[in-house]
Amino acid sequence: MSAKLLIRPVREQDYDAWKPLWDGYNAFYGRSGSTALPEAITLSTWARFLDADEPVHAWVAERDGQLLGLTHYLFHRSTTSLGNSCYLQDLFTVAAARGMGVGRALIEAVYAQAAQAGAARVYWQTHETNATAMQLYDKLADRSGFIVYRKML
Repeated sequence: MSAKLLIRPVREQDYDAWKPLWDGYNAFYGRSGSTALPEAITLSTWARFLDADEPVHAWVAERDGQLLGLTHYLFHRSTTSLGNSCYLQDLFTVAAARGMGVGRALIEAVYAQAAQAGAARVYWQTHETNATAMQLYDKLADRSGFIVYRKML
């Protein structure tokens, strides 16, 4: 019988197990090979997770000593509420763990952390082609109807 799924903050010693999840997440969104993120971004991102003064956090899903998924989130001020907002920036599970509640557990862990921090809301975005994930998201949150615009500088 498999051990219970554990959702927890990343630890410094998790880097080697976290990195393949991070690479898989980035590859899903087209950031691999010649379009991969520079290593400096990955290393800086990892360092932020371990810095208590940073508003960026990383949690992982672990079962039987193996990391099955990750979520990264951050807190920020808002002009439309007194409480902070929580942006769930990244969510990824290994293919073998999909459909087993890992993504849901990671999202619910972010909800709990946001509530504990006094955040007024948790929000995230996904690509319009991510239909499988949207089936879960539609059960856990409301679609805002907003469209994201961006300009790379």
